[in-house]
Amino acid sequence: MGDLFLFGTLLDDALRHIVAGCDLSGVAAVLPGHGVWRAAGGDYPLLGAGQGATGLLLRNVPGAALARLHFYEAGFDYRTGLVEVATGGAMHAATVYLPATPALPGGAPWALEDWQAGWGAMTRAAAEEAMSFFGVIDGAALRARMPTIRMRAAARLRAAAEKPATPWHLGGLDRGAVQVIAARHPYTSYFSVDEIDLTHRRFDGTRSGRMTREGFLMGDAVTVLPYDAVRDRVLLVEQFRFGMYLRGDPAPWSLEPVAGRIDPGETPEQAARREAQEEAGLTLDRLLPLGGHYPSPAAVSEYLFSFVALCDLPDLATGSGGLASKHEDIRTHVLPFAQVLDWADQGALENTPLLFTLNWLARQRARPGAFA
Repeated sequence: MGDLFLFGTLLDDALRHIVAGCDLSGVAAVLPGHGVWRAAGGDYPLLGAGQGATGLLLRNVPGAALARLHFYEAGFDYRTGLVEVATGGAMHAATVYLPATPALPGGAPWALEDWQAGWGAMTRAAAEEAMSFFGVIDGAALRARMPTIRMRAAARLRAAAEKPATPWHLGGLDRGAVQVIAARHPYTSYFSVDEIDLTHRRFDGTRSGRMTREGFLMGDAVTVLPYDAVRDRVLLVEQFRFGMYLRGDPAPWSLEPVAGRIDPGETPEQAARREAQEEAGLTLDRLLPLGGHYPSPAAVSEYLFSFVALCDLPDLATGSGGLASKHEDIRTHVLPFAQVLDWADQGALENTPLLFTLNWLARQRARPGAFA
């Protein structure tokens, strides 16, 4: 058992319960000479100089719960330190979580209520998956997985919140028609594989037999086709694609729209603008949404938000882009739209989001004033 001082996201009761695996209550405490500040690089809390950092002192935390808390915090590269906190008119020694690599606080205090409104639901959903690995991997391995765990959590919340009405959905079936018998997670890294035994209600009202299904869990992503409506040109990116290589494609380089994962906290529109800057050095004007879609819904959870982006493409030139930190080696091509559409008609383009977007854009170009 041990005493633990919490000043940040674990003040959220629901998150603390998920991580600890039990209810942990405490008493209000203050760390003198400190404040809780929003990090300069994001909405997470850091200790810095101040008049007193308020938080929660947990006394005699059971060893099993403490081990779970240490594992979770290691997933964010936090280590333990010792502090003296004031509570009930006395000082108490307690463990506190501190970043292994010091980070700079911003100029604004961190507020639990603001964090809960913007990040709480995603963080709790991510913690559910993260804690499923407790006792299976160590904190360093969890740290490597946390970015994509959070990406998948954001995708699950987006799926639940943004499902549009489907007028063709005549059967009236929803998630409640599915009964999960057993679930397994045989693999998790950048992607996660789920294996589930289930049954579901059939259209005739009966239930299906027990079946086993495997699928890839992935975060949501965006595709963006930059289009110069004045010059009638598009920008495409060319890059190595591992899926094509695995299939045995003799030339596993793909010609496609700008694309990338939506980071936690981003909207699809923000991700589209960021990816255009990273992959092609483009600042986009207006984004025209085509809608969201599942490219391979039988076994892949990936959901794409596709856009055409109005922008200025003055030169028919080949360029380069991509982030070295992501091992991206990207060549960009500015091409006449008619030429790219001819390639599509000839079957020379194999990227589904590109074909989908080209067909949408071809219809829009025929409408007077479509890009005014």
